[in-house]
Amino acid sequence: MAEMTEMTAPSAGNDLPKGFRSAEQGWPELHRIPHPPHRLPLVGDILGASRRTPLQDSMRFARQLGPIFRRRAFDREFVFVWGAELAADMADEARFAKHVGLGVANLRPVVGDALFTAYNHEPNWQRAHDVLAPGFSREAMAAYHPMMLDVAGRLTDHWDRALVAGRAVDVPGDMTRLTLETIARTGFGHDFGSFERSRPHPFVTAMVGTLSYAQRLNTVPAPLTSLLLRRAGRRNAADIAYLNRTVDDLVRARRSASGDGNGDLLDRMLQTAHPETGERLSPENVRRQVITFLVAGHETTSGALSFALHYLSRHPDVAARARAEVDRVWGDTAVPGYEQVARLRYVRRVLDEALRLWPTAPAFAREARRDTVLAGEHPVRRGAWALVLTAMLHRDPEVWGPDAERFDPDRFDAKAVRARAPHSFKPFGTGARACIGRQFALHEATLVLGLLLRRYELRPDPDYRLRVAERLTLMPEGLRLHLERRTTAPAKADSLTEEAPSEPRCPVHGAGD
Repeated sequence: MAEMTEMTAPSAGNDLPKGFRSAEQGWPELHRIPHPPHRLPLVGDILGASRRTPLQDSMRFARQLGPIFRRRAFDREFVFVWGAELAADMADEARFAKHVGLGVANLRPVVGDALFTAYNHEPNWQRAHDVLAPGFSREAMAAYHPMMLDVAGRLTDHWDRALVAGRAVDVPGDMTRLTLETIARTGFGHDFGSFERSRPHPFVTAMVGTLSYAQRLNTVPAPLTSLLLRRAGRRNAADIAYLNRTVDDLVRARRSASGDGNGDLLDRMLQTAHPETGERLSPENVRRQVITFLVAGHETTSGALSFALHYLSRHPDVAARARAEVDRVWGDTAVPGYEQVARLRYVRRVLDEALRLWPTAPAFAREARRDTVLAGEHPVRRGAWALVLTAMLHRDPEVWGPDAERFDPDRFDAKAVRARAPHSFKPFGTGARACIGRQFALHEATLVLGLLLRRYELRPDPDYRLRVAERLTLMPEGLRLHLERRTTAPAKADSLTEEAPSEPRCPVHGAGD
């Protein structure tokens, strides 16, 4: 449930934050920051750029230009950061804060001032955060675990049918079904029936539409938006209306049932008063938070699972080692318990390494709280901001070595993690506004990987080459795997007393969303 990316391409279609009109105003020594060659008058750095892959374009420029660079789109300049030293400096909460970048700002017509789209000064963020944070406590997570298992069982039933029929499975599609049903069931007591449908649920279609439209806005000059995106704008309005109707119906049903949700997230939104002020969330705020959790709660986790399964299929030695751990820890236990998931430490490393290479929320923006100097070298004025390219931060050879592009879960063994510079692994954002649901996502993803490894051998299509689709978040495109049912029986489980279970380690310092 990672936070959505702030922005993945220079935007020409939205207003900049109040008091900040251009990078020249906020970065006094902008000339010292490199930009792509062959800049064109009026339009800027558009040569070789793609509307479909703006993040991957920025990664390409990052490799050419170094740990800090800039891009121009029409009359606006944008600063990108990915060097570990620079990113660590921007993680300093005393000097920098979350900036609602232009890509995320484009989603405000959908979710307004919800958790990941709220500006720092808007009170609804803190109000909702304080009410909902207990919903991600250890006790709450343990209560969600049986429902996660139930939804995972629907996935394996679906995959068993595909195996019998000799069909490859649609990994991104099925992971999206899984994670949507999981957050809907655990958070809101709702069943979308995703595995009973031959096509994605209309909620998913509408969600993908709004995310894609938000990204397209980043590539169109504001004066041309109504002309170039007229039809897309009408479709986006219809998508937003559908999301609103779906959530309104869900909330209405819960209110009619007198809040019988066993203390889930929706119950907390409807019934819990703020612990200090006594205020309750307004109906509009409830709607916005529900949409936020349904979208963010499944979109990024499904991508993380899909990338992890891709790498497991391509690295049979890693898959064998992870499978051996599942067999050792779970044994022939039919239903793994909540504590047993936390003991899958190598499986968790596989997930972390997939998130390192392709963090599904691949960037976040930070703005200066006051006039300061970034990494002792670049003066930054109050209100100026830069985009941290997480996907490149996770590839910084100064941190990850010359083989940073190589998939290697042992980068996350305890010794390696302790030796690594802080703030160099940020798949969930940073600071007070980091993803509130990260422990939910990590537990769900680790559980599902363990269940799939225990049940199947994963066979890749030898002709497939990883393609990454971008819609503010990242997802493998066209990934299909062939399955074989395991024939070897798992060993007896380790004694749970041998090693104290632990919560999945959070790679983000701080709390919040």
